[in-house]
Amino acid sequence: MLSLLRAIKFAFQDIFRNFSLSFMTVLILVLMLLSVNTLIIIRTLTIEATQLVKNQVDVSVFFVNDATSEQIREVREYVGSFPEVTDITYKTEEQVLEEFKSQYVDNKEISESLSELGENPLGPMMVLKTREPKDYQKVITALSVPEYEHIIEAKTFADTEKAIQRIDVITQQVETFSLVVTGLFAFIAFLIIFNTIRVAIYTQRVEISIKKLVGATNWFIRSPYVIEAFIFTLLSVAVTAVLVRVALDLIDPYIRVIFGRSGILTAYFYSNILTLAGIQIAAVLFLTVCSSMLAMRKYLKV
Repeated sequence: MLSLLRAIKFAFQDIFRNFSLSFMTVLILVLMLLSVNTLIIIRTLTIEATQLVKNQVDVSVFFVNDATSEQIREVREYVGSFPEVTDITYKTEEQVLEEFKSQYVDNKEISESLSELGENPLGPMMVLKTREPKDYQKVITALSVPEYEHIIEAKTFADTEKAIQRIDVITQQVETFSLVVTGLFAFIAFLIIFNTIRVAIYTQRVEISIKKLVGATNWFIRSPYVIEAFIFTLLSVAVTAVLVRVALDLIDPYIRVIFGRSGILTAYFYSNILTLAGIQIAAVLFLTVCSSMLAMRKYLKV
């Protein structure tokens, strides 16, 4: 216990002796962790954006005016048997007409044309939703059979596959850039920690020699530097957590405008806080300890 307390004391002495290097080490580690958290934010928003696009996709099936309720029910039951179909909404010809009028309320030509007709030219319709956008084509193909040609007037499908693909491409590019930045910061952090320990060892070479002469073990000599690595890890993760929390508060209003609801990122980080913190602490600790041990192995002759 006494040896551990002494090692902690020596670790803090080394940190304050080389305060500028210690500060730079923590700063680089913070930048590295911020780039990692940026990746997490990008991935979370991408998943949310993709889901938002998927939720807005549907297939509209328009029936002819003289389609009977039995024929429509047959089509509805047939489509409902597909495991890919998650929701079916039926709208009568009156509902379709009201929605059409609301959509073109400012178009005088369409309004006048409807008045001249004197009757509803639109038939009932059915709106389908599937689990994935790729499933819509299967449903459309299934409905494009001779048995239903005389009762189905048209089928419309807003193809969002290209939009989703564009989201994925942009996300991949940003993630690649963030990974490169993360790797760069990790390499810089390794070099800074390596040189911090090397400078500490060089400046304390006389003290180290005295420690060995009085019987200090190799582990006792190495332990202050390992403790330093642990301190650097805790400081960098703590500072990053504060900065990420502030960043989430700042960008949350903009996310609310885009996605229509707030707290998307905050909820994700809070629900996964233990996992995220544990992984980041373990990764940074591995980086700092490895660089410290390598520096001691190369420059500390014990």
